[in-house]
Amino acid sequence: MPALASHRKPRTRIRTTAPAVGITTAATAALASVSILAQSASAAPGAPAEPKPSVEDVQKKVDELYRQAGTATQKYNAAKERTDTQRKKVDGLLDQVAQNTEKLNETRRELGTYAAAQYRTGGMSPTATLLLADDPQGYFAQDHLMDRLGGREQEILSDYRAQQAEASKKRAEAAKSLESLTTSQAGLSAGKQEVQRKLAEARELLSKLTAQEKARLAAIERKKEEEARRKAEELARKQAAAEKQRQEEARQDQQPAPGTGSGSDSGTGTGTGTGSGTGTGTGTYAAQAEKVLSFARGQIGKPYVWGATGPSSYDCSGLTQAAWKTAGVDLPRTTWDQVKVGTRVATDDLLPGDLVFFYDDISHVGIYIGDGKMIHAPKPGTNVREESIYYMPIYGSVRPA
Repeated sequence: MPALASHRKPRTRIRTTAPAVGITTAATAALASVSILAQSASAAPGAPAEPKPSVEDVQKKVDELYRQAGTATQKYNAAKERTDTQRKKVDGLLDQVAQNTEKLNETRRELGTYAAAQYRTGGMSPTATLLLADDPQGYFAQDHLMDRLGGREQEILSDYRAQQAEASKKRAEAAKSLESLTTSQAGLSAGKQEVQRKLAEARELLSKLTAQEKARLAAIERKKEEEARRKAEELARKQAAAEKQRQEEARQDQQPAPGTGSGSDSGTGTGTGTGSGTGTGTGTYAAQAEKVLSFARGQIGKPYVWGATGPSSYDCSGLTQAAWKTAGVDLPRTTWDQVKVGTRVATDDLLPGDLVFFYDDISHVGIYIGDGKMIHAPKPGTNVREESIYYMPIYGSVRPA
């Protein structure tokens, strides 16, 4: 954390000199009186001091700063993804430029062999003229050149011309990609600074609280967690009741109608219940979700670090991306792109493995585990943990597969 600037005014330095000859004791006393009056005047209350924010205000401000830091983190993640992609493109283009240059040099060496042979027979050869020309492409436009060359020379010169054009094209593409990479890197740096600024502001607010105020803040946090836990339990009861009703309806559907016996017992039931809450869900998705939740539970206790994708630390979308990768699903990097993957589902219909997104700007995400709870990487200073999905305002949910 960068050192915080001091808010105290610099002490005014007063240069002292020996009293001038002729200044009486009375005059000195008068000067002292003036100084005291001046100090009294400066100490006198002027405009009323700005009231110290309440603990509740601090809590709201800190929560908002962490939310803004989460949004800035997603911007950073997007910029990093663009930068990484652009860097790979630039590296590929530079490799191609190097390969084309090597091929061009090989062709030029072969042309040099022909030029030397032609020179020995007398005069400046067309091939040598081409190699020394300021404008080889323009020189190619002279039809008489090709007419005076042999078949093999014509083939080599045609290759040389094509290689020059290709090398020039790749150099231009590489230059353009390098420019884009520079832009992406600038965005990456700006995003990093924005995250750090928001986090520093939140830490500064918390550092100014007294021990008593911190205790009150902790009490507010416990009350918030308790309310979120109550809502989670309510959702769990609702989902359990809905699952019980579905099972009852399925059992009734399987019972034969009165008086309709059958001579054979074929037993062709398919058992396609959807499941909910703590249920197992549909077959394929349930198997995938089991892998996702097993991985996510294995990360509990690891620290939140913005921009991190594991294995020792994660941010929120880094955790969901890594978890679903174990089930063979490649999620995008940011919450803004992850929310577009798969099928949207209502909160009441959540299944374990579903992704739950939070805030209007979709800046946070967690993995639903059932009973109204999720596993997520909350914010800086915390670790991956289980928590009620109602701890933050829900934006919506998706089933990735």
